[in-house]
Amino acid sequence: MAGDGTVAHQGLLVDFGGVLTTNVFGSFEAFCRAEGLEPDAVAQRFRQDAGARQLLFDLEVGKLSEAEFEPRFAHVIGIADSADLIDRLFAGMRPDYAMVNAVRAAKEAGVRTGLVSNSWGKGRYDRSQFPVLFDGVVISGEVGLRKPEPRIYELGAERLGLAPADCVFVDDLPGNLKPARAMGMATVHHKTAAETIPQLEELLGVSLVG
Repeated sequence: MAGDGTVAHQGLLVDFGGVLTTNVFGSFEAFCRAEGLEPDAVAQRFRQDAGARQLLFDLEVGKLSEAEFEPRFAHVIGIADSADLIDRLFAGMRPDYAMVNAVRAAKEAGVRTGLVSNSWGKGRYDRSQFPVLFDGVVISGEVGLRKPEPRIYELGAERLGLAPADCVFVDDLPGNLKPARAMGMATVHHKTAAETIPQLEELLGVSLVG
């Protein structure tokens, strides 16, 4: 039972970048400063430039390879050197060990756990950790779907063997939470581990800290 007397959720689905890692946009800002751009240049391109967003969407679902995406996006943001651009964009990200350990603790407590992630090409995950963290994995480039398409959330629940209403979904982007909430999932907008973990303990009915 959850703390308020309701039946606890049986499944936990989490995003990767910005939930199990430090802030994605903080890494983008560090990249921009290193390149002599305005700190919000990358974020602004995604917000304001439909072409930039489409490049990202195509990368996320596997329509574009990293080698195809990098020179095109370098042109969009106005830099000449596209070599290893994705690596450079994410160089400032680090694991958020509090969140990683919380997911591991949930799994050890009997909660079904899963990853639902929009990918930036291949080889972006330490898959050696997947068996101890997740019962199911859905990566956008491998399934040809991306958040916020509703089907990707359904697939996440299916890979846990659960109905959507039995799951909690955690993401750092509010727009990615709306479809999950619409199909009956409980949702948590992740900002910090200190805020997210108590909410998950309440929704899952388990302790996630030692």
